[in-house]
Amino acid sequence: MGRRVIGPSVSRSSQLIAAVSGIASTVFALGGVALAVALAPWFSVTANALSDLGVADSAVVAAAFNGGLLLAGMLALPYAWALWVAAGDAAGRAVAAAFAVAALLMAGVGAFPSGSPLHYPVAVGLYLAITVVLATDGLGRRATAAGRLSGVAAAVHLVQWSLYVEGVRLGPGLAIPELVGAALLAAWVIAGSPVAPVDSWQETDE
Repeated sequence: MGRRVIGPSVSRSSQLIAAVSGIASTVFALGGVALAVALAPWFSVTANALSDLGVADSAVVAAAFNGGLLLAGMLALPYAWALWVAAGDAAGRAVAAAFAVAALLMAGVGAFPSGSPLHYPVAVGLYLAITVVLATDGLGRRATAAGRLSGVAAAVHLVQWSLYVEGVRLGPGLAIPELVGAALLAAWVIAGSPVAPVDSWQETDE
């Protein structure tokens, strides 16, 4: 059996921070979206973008969506720090930096609702950053099952957006590819990254 590949300076405190930060940010991000959707009967995953929730007529719906993403992005920053501490090479540090950017962009989507001048660049940047995080981790840890899955996740994320752009979709809304991206990032944070709280299966093939 191989061992999990992480940097030599990882401590129990950084692992604990990663667990708390990763779980909390995921709960706020996905929970905020789920609550907003539950409170917005008009919302359709095939006809709407998730960001439509952030400018809903209902202040509660908008607050659930925007507030959830804003808090999730801020809570994810300690996770980026834990990734940096765990990094054993330049690729690991690149993953940590890319994840920090993704966290800030996630917060930016909540801070700049649809229609704001900065909304489009932060939203596009977020999904590009998700791809970079997954692809860079996949390349850096290609000797591990977890790394190869990260690579597959990056490919899935890129392909599904490419299909959407080419018109292969269930409807005009952006919600489905957005949700796929969110789910892939959440799965990586909880079970796929070098500091994931659920990590016992991450072993090398050596």
